Amino acid sequence: MSSVTNILFLLLAVVVSGALARFTRLPLPLVQIALGAGIAISIVPTVELEPEIFFLLFLPPLLFLDGWRIPKDDLLRDRAAVLELAIGLVVLTVIGVGWLIHWMIPAMPLPVAFALAAVVSPTDPIAVSAIAARAPIPKRMMHILEGESLLNDASGLVCMRFAVAAMLTGVFVVQEAIVTFAWVALGGIAIGVVVTVVVARGKEWVSRRLGEDTSAQILISLLIPFGAYLAAEHLECSGILAAVAAGVTMSFVEQSGRTLAITRVRRAAVWDMIQFAANGMIFVLLGEQMPGLWDKAEETVRATGHAEPWWLAIYVLAISVALAVLRFVWVWTSLRFTLFRAVRRGEPAPKVNWRLVVAMSLAGVRGAITLAGVLTLPLTLTDGTPFPARDLAIFLAAGVILVSLVVASVGLPGVLKGLELPPEPSHQQAVDQARVAAAHAAIRAIESEQHAMGEGQGDLDVYTDASARVMELYRQRIDSRTQSLEATEAHSKADQIERRLRLAGLRAEREELFRRARSRELDDALARKLVRDIDLLEARYTG
Repeated sequence: MSSVTNILFLLLAVVVSGALARFTRLPLPLVQIALGAGIAISIVPTVELEPEIFFLLFLPPLLFLDGWRIPKDDLLRDRAAVLELAIGLVVLTVIGVGWLIHWMIPAMPLPVAFALAAVVSPTDPIAVSAIAARAPIPKRMMHILEGESLLNDASGLVCMRFAVAAMLTGVFVVQEAIVTFAWVALGGIAIGVVVTVVVARGKEWVSRRLGEDTSAQILISLLIPFGAYLAAEHLECSGILAAVAAGVTMSFVEQSGRTLAITRVRRAAVWDMIQFAANGMIFVLLGEQMPGLWDKAEETVRATGHAEPWWLAIYVLAISVALAVLRFVWVWTSLRFTLFRAVRRGEPAPKVNWRLVVAMSLAGVRGAITLAGVLTLPLTLTDGTPFPARDLAIFLAAGVILVSLVVASVGLPGVLKGLELPPEPSHQQAVDQARVAAAHAAIRAIESEQHAMGEGQGDLDVYTDASARVMELYRQRIDSRTQSLEATEAHSKADQIERRLRLAGLRAEREELFRRARSRELDDALARKLVRDIDLLEARYTG
C-alpha cells in the first residue's frame, strides 16, 4: 500500500507543478524537482527505484513518441547538423569528459567514468522548451535540438551500455565493440521497424473485418514501444533504438489514413497525457531522490578521497563546465564546416552569429534521459559486490541536471530574445495546392456518392440539392485558395473574422447545452455527446 501511496503523491505533484510553474513563472522541471524534494522530506519516504523497471516504464514510450512526432522533412533538411551533434558530440563527450572525471576522481574506475560521461551526454528538448517559454526558440533551432535529442538519447545510452559491460566483465576490445555496436544498433532499428509494421498490419486486418475499436487501437499504440523494446533486449540489441525506430515507423504507417478520425483525436490526447505524466514523474523522482543522495554525501565524498562535502559541488561544476565548453567548441566547428560546404557549393556564406552558437550551447540541458539512464547502473557486479561509485555517479549526474537547468533558465531567454535564424522556407503554396487538390477529390467523391445513393430512387432532386450544398463548400475553398496574391491579405483577414465568429457561435452553443443539462431539459448523455462534437469543431478552429 505504501508504494501505491507514494505513486499517487508523485502524480499529484506532477498535476500541481503545472499550475505552480505558471504562477511562479519558473521552468516546469525546476518546480517538479522542488516538489519531489518536498515530498521526500515531509510526506513519504524515499522511493526505492529498481533500475531495469524504471528504464522500462519511462524510456520506451518517451522515445517512441519523440520518433513519432518529430518533423521528418525538417530532420532530413538539417540531417548534417543533427548527426554531428547527436553522434560526433556524444563520442567526444564520452571520451573527453570520461577522462576528465577519472582524472579528477581516481577512485572512480575508468569504465564507470565513461558510463557517467555517456549518460550526461544526451540533451532534453522538453526541458529546453519549458525554460524558453518566455522567449520561444526559433522553429529551425528547435527542430535541430529535437533531432539531436532523438538520436543522442540512443547513442549516449548505447555508449553507457558498453562502458557498464566493460566494468562488469573487465574486458574491452575495440574490434569486438565495433561489431557488437553494429549488431546492437542495426538489430535494434530493424526490430523496431518490424514490430511496428507487423502490429499495424495486424490491427488493420482485424479492423477491416470486425470494425475498429477506438479504445483497443489506443491501447495497442501504447504497447508497441514496450513490445519493440522488450523484443530487442531479448535478442541483445538496443531497446532504445528499437523504441525510436518504432516511433519513426509509426509516423509513416499512420500516413495510410486507415485509422478513424475519432481514434486519432482520442489517441493524441492520451499520448499527450502520457508524455506530461512520464516527464513530470521523472523530474519529481529526481527531486524525491535528492534528500537521500544528500544524506549519503558524506559517505559518497569519502569515495573521492576527500572529507569535505563541498568537493562534490566542485566536481559537478567542473563536469558542467567541461560539457558546456565541449558543446560550444563543437557547435562552432560544426557551423564553420556548414559554411565551408555552402561556399564550395557556390552559395553566399552568411556571417557566424555568436549568439546562435551560445544559444545552442546553453540549450544542451540535461533532463529525463540522463536521470533515467544513470539510475539503471547495476546495483552489483557479477560477483555480487556493490557496483563501484554508483551513488557518486548518480549524485554527479543529478547535480549536472540541476546546474544545466539553472544556467539555461538564467541565460537562455536573454540570448534567444531577438535571435534570428535563416528564414524557414514558406510552405503556404504547397498547403494551398494540397487543399485545392483535396477539395477537387472531395467533389468527385460527393458526385459519385450522390449517384450511388440516388440510383433507383424517385426523389432525385433531394440528393442533387444535398450534394450541391456540400460541394459548394468545397468550391468556396477552391476559389479562396486560387485568388491572386494581392487578395491574400484580405482573405486572411476575412478568415480571421470568420474564425472568431464561428468560435463565438460554438461557445454560445456549448453554454446553452450546459444550461439545458443543468436544468434537466436535456439528457446528460446527449449533452456530453453534443458538447464533444462542439469541442472537436472548436479544436479545429483554434488549432
